[in-house]
Amino acid sequence: MQSISFYTSSGIEMRPGLIDDLAQFIQQLSAQSVLIISDAGLVKLGIIKKAQTALTIAGVNHACFSEVQADPSEATVLAAVAKAKSTQADLIIGFGGGSSMDVAKIIALLAHPFCQQTLAQLYGIDKVTGNRLALVQIPTTAGTGSEVTPIAIITTGNTTKAGIVSKKLLPDLALLDPELTLGLPPAITAATGIDAMVHAIEAFTSAHKKNPLSDALARQALKLLSAHLLGAVSDGSNLAARSAMLLGACLAGQAFANAPVAAVHALAYPLGGHYHIPHGLSNALVLTAVLRFNASHAYLLYAQLASIFVVKPATDPKTACQQLINALDELVKNTQLPTRLRDLNVARESLPRLAADAMLQQRLLINNPKPMSESDALKIYQSIY
Repeated sequence: MQSISFYTSSGIEMRPGLIDDLAQFIQQLSAQSVLIISDAGLVKLGIIKKAQTALTIAGVNHACFSEVQADPSEATVLAAVAKAKSTQADLIIGFGGGSSMDVAKIIALLAHPFCQQTLAQLYGIDKVTGNRLALVQIPTTAGTGSEVTPIAIITTGNTTKAGIVSKKLLPDLALLDPELTLGLPPAITAATGIDAMVHAIEAFTSAHKKNPLSDALARQALKLLSAHLLGAVSDGSNLAARSAMLLGACLAGQAFANAPVAAVHALAYPLGGHYHIPHGLSNALVLTAVLRFNASHAYLLYAQLASIFVVKPATDPKTACQQLINALDELVKNTQLPTRLRDLNVARESLPRLAADAMLQQRLLINNPKPMSESDALKIYQSIY
């Protein structure tokens, strides 16, 4: 019998309008002072006002740190820690996309009054030794699934990123309100939706810790995401599509939190590091090229996913695998996302550097169903240039 370890957030709540009851959830955690971690865009759009209003009406003491940017830096993390300490926060809320939720996870660790570790000492797998503050995650995009993952990614230099992986990063509550995702621009909806699909696909084919619980979650996530992605992209007010996307992203997050992602992410990170291409779009750019590379080793697994995207998949697994890849190619094109590196001003002469940097992501590459060398990575970048 297979040995299985599976971890997820302590509690998950989902319903439209849930944000109006935020104070009730906060009070369940006996918090006296709350710090919301978010970004300037959500402040400008007024979305964060819903959370602040709910807390104000209930008389919950709260403050907001809204300086998180895409690919958050160590400086941003340390500034947020200082804000948490100055406000004596005992509960952290991550409110936004993956960047805000990742920063919130780290703040909950470093702002704990008995924390003895520096940020640098947290990088890696299971390096966290202390406890954290109470943590609530509220996603406003349907993509990263960060609300149910024990992972936080931080930009550590001009082009490099590092990850913190610990079960202590899993929040006390993940609160999913699809109304918060209404009106998300088509390009962001598409990129984050593809990001969630990549999580599910790579979890299903992960070379390490693959398990039936993650497999089931990955398949259900792909069913929801594939059926509703284009609807959500074309109509930002479609609550049914938005709800399905948010749930699909959460399920995919649970899947890859326990069966880690692989080469798609490894090749996506350098694109974000060097060219600041959003993470979801970076994944979309390399997705099918990596699947083609993996096909010789993973066609049996890819074939099992074909029926989610193809009405009548072939009985021959190699043919079904190709049908899946073709269907994903078509889906990405239909979202109107860019599909070539040159369309995003990536310089051809930088491809060798991107390939070299991808090799630094061994934490991810060891999960790939097929071993990947630097020359393999370079050929993939060249194929999508």
